[in-house]
Amino acid sequence: MMGTPPNGDRDALDAELLRELDALRRRLEIRARSRGVGDRAAKRRGGTSEFIEHRGYSPFDDLRRVDWAAYARTGDPVVKVFRAEEDTVIRVLCDASTSLGFGDPRKVEMARKIAAAIGYLALSRGETAEIYETKNGEMVARGASRGRAGALSFVRRASDVQWSGTTDLRRAIEALVGKAKRPGMIALLSDFLDEGDVPRALSRAAALGHDIALVHILAPEDVEPTLFGDVTLEDSETGALVELTVDETTLRAYRERFEAHCRTLRGAAKKLEGSYVQARTDEKLLDVMRRFVARSID
Repeated sequence: MMGTPPNGDRDALDAELLRELDALRRRLEIRARSRGVGDRAAKRRGGTSEFIEHRGYSPFDDLRRVDWAAYARTGDPVVKVFRAEEDTVIRVLCDASTSLGFGDPRKVEMARKIAAAIGYLALSRGETAEIYETKNGEMVARGASRGRAGALSFVRRASDVQWSGTTDLRRAIEALVGKAKRPGMIALLSDFLDEGDVPRALSRAAALGHDIALVHILAPEDVEPTLFGDVTLEDSETGALVELTVDETTLRAYRERFEAHCRTLRGAAKKLEGSYVQARTDEKLLDVMRRFVARSID
């Protein structure tokens, strides 16, 4: 197991949490689909790839992977799935827009810890982990690490994520997918306060073989607002002001819209065979990571 991080990183992952993550890492399932991965893995490592199972054919699969003998027997097109003999890439995309500075503790603090924990899970398995942040419509690479030796540097990068500006998750996802040389897991950490068509961008990523893991960062006030009476609200990203009277009717309408928003994200994750985990800033990080590893749909 990796030792306790130095002083600057202790707030991200402490020794007890690292022990728990070491116990969880073997249970993490990554469902990225790489066309022709078996052949490519064998060439890179000099070995043969292990056949795992059949799965249904999709229009984006390489026809060379179709099991024509099984098709002749059953009439249903299926492709062969192999255990790749190359490391899997986990790409952690952190929403670093101004709204993540909201809450007590701030949502960005939970996002940093979850990013660090996901990276540690990947690296302790010998995989590759990359971390990106998005703000003002841009996707910025913060660095990549491979294997256990890269865990500390990844934790430091995750701890350095700063919040500012606006968000455009659709654009960031498309940029990340365009940059990726091969499919892997995309772990998107955000409060999803974005009016763009995020599900469409996620669908495109999944169609190209990426495994989608959504982590919805929430402050308690996001779930259950405590405001009441005449208030002036300021959009943390645009600075726009809205005056309104908050009463039971207003709160009920907010809860309905909030639940509808969560249903949209939940439905997208389920449709894409991914996961959707809600991470409240007032809950234990380990509880979030257990659901993340279990590929939950919260």
